[in-house]
Amino acid sequence: MSLKKTLALGATAALAFSLAACSNDSGSSNSSSSGSKESGGTNYVTAWGSEPQNPLIPGNTNETGGGRIVDLVYSGLFYYDAEGKTHNEMAESVELEGDKTYKVTLKDGITFADGTPVKAHNFVDAWNYTVENSQLGAYFFEPIKGYEEGKKLEGLTVVDDKTFTIELSQPESDFPSRLGYSAFYPLPDEAFKDMDAFGETPNGNGPYKVETWNHNQDMVLVPNEKYDGPRKAKNDGLKLVFYASQDSAYADLLAGNLDVLDAIPDSAFATFNSELGNRAVNQPAAIFQSFTIPEKLEHFSGEEGVLRRQAISMAINRAEVTKAIFQDTRTPATDFASPVIPGHTDSLKGSEVLEFNPEKAKELWAKADEMSQFTGSFTISYNSDGGHQAWVDAVTNQIKNTLGIDAVGNPYPDFKSLRKDVTERTISGAFRTGWQADYPSLANFLGPLYGTGAGSNDGDYSSAEFDELLKQGAAAESPEAGEKFYNEAQEVLLKDLPVIPLWYSNVTGGYGEGVSNVVFGWNSQPVYYNITKG
Repeated sequence: MSLKKTLALGATAALAFSLAACSNDSGSSNSSSSGSKESGGTNYVTAWGSEPQNPLIPGNTNETGGGRIVDLVYSGLFYYDAEGKTHNEMAESVELEGDKTYKVTLKDGITFADGTPVKAHNFVDAWNYTVENSQLGAYFFEPIKGYEEGKKLEGLTVVDDKTFTIELSQPESDFPSRLGYSAFYPLPDEAFKDMDAFGETPNGNGPYKVETWNHNQDMVLVPNEKYDGPRKAKNDGLKLVFYASQDSAYADLLAGNLDVLDAIPDSAFATFNSELGNRAVNQPAAIFQSFTIPEKLEHFSGEEGVLRRQAISMAINRAEVTKAIFQDTRTPATDFASPVIPGHTDSLKGSEVLEFNPEKAKELWAKADEMSQFTGSFTISYNSDGGHQAWVDAVTNQIKNTLGIDAVGNPYPDFKSLRKDVTERTISGAFRTGWQADYPSLANFLGPLYGTGAGSNDGDYSSAEFDELLKQGAAAESPEAGEKFYNEAQEVLLKDLPVIPLWYSNVTGGYGEGVSNVVFGWNSQPVYYNITKG
């Protein structure tokens, strides 16, 4: 990563995830796969995936099903390796001019899959489109001067075909580390004629291109012969299979019909290490799991809402669930981020609200009932294809037994349908949520999820105190200096509990005997382009 003058990333450039992160989860449909040769004689690497929520537009993708595909079909100024370190991809250099303006120079000869040159305006136009159309990734452009959803970004200027500048509204020490995230990918001119249609068969600039997309079944990606960057595909292509359940995918892995799986079902936690041997994977990743209680829900706003949120949190025995159900592939949460993130601490003020305390939970619930008597059921919605039923049943039983209320799970058939209701704000009750980092910073676990109006703020939480601390953290002299403010912002969250933190996830996965060079990155996903087969 070429960053000149006063900007120094150095060790802090153990930076980011190649995943459009965000609301994280599991597969979505109803197909099985074969690891054998595919039609045409092409020996694809078969891997578990999930049906994308939306057409494959980088600025409007914030869930893992579409995110993993977008990161393979497109390329950004930078990319992130398996360890999370930042490297140049489309950028020749990014230079800091003054204290808040960056000059971006593109490499020579870079093109989209059809051979059309990638130019500076392709980045600027794509970023402006995301903000002008209030897409899900718009929030990531907030630091740029003139940011206002529905309008072009004043701080972006095309200098020539290879050069553009980015002026921020204030200095932000970690801004360059974000430029490998998918919201910052470019789009060709053709995309703007019909964005949805383009997203079905995108002309990207990444190491792969879409060959076929059988909705709710599978997607085949083949190497993009026009791509000449550092992530060049070492295989014949990928077939991402959208399974109806993780159990089905795991069965196919054991049978040799699936090559790579990054979602071991909870039913196999006790056995997958012995069944897969040295092909089993269980390693830390920057993944946070929670469930969100929307601000609009009756009984869950204002002072009454704070009491009920705290009571529900203290009614959950996280250690028991992570041991009994997840077989120690999860760790009880002590904050809203992840232990693998710089600046993480397990001693935040107010973190006792995340400890199992049934007597205190009953006391707080009773105080809330004195304000307004709770009636009806407390529900947690979840997607059935993601391996969530066991923990949802356990957690709702704990809430029910501790607080003496009716608490139940509310299953959706797949992740896409759950996210649709969450995005459209038609869901009733609480719902499971999670976050898989875009880049390893406390800020990434906070701003996109809880900042006022943020794209992944599914519960519509808003706090002026929290927003101000985010600004102070972003304006700090270095990423390390900003950690103090971000942890203070977390202490605000511990009081308000817009979501109920549950646990951090390891990546649990495995691969078949027919593939080699399988490495799972810090973002929990396989480094697909390095996998070889046969």
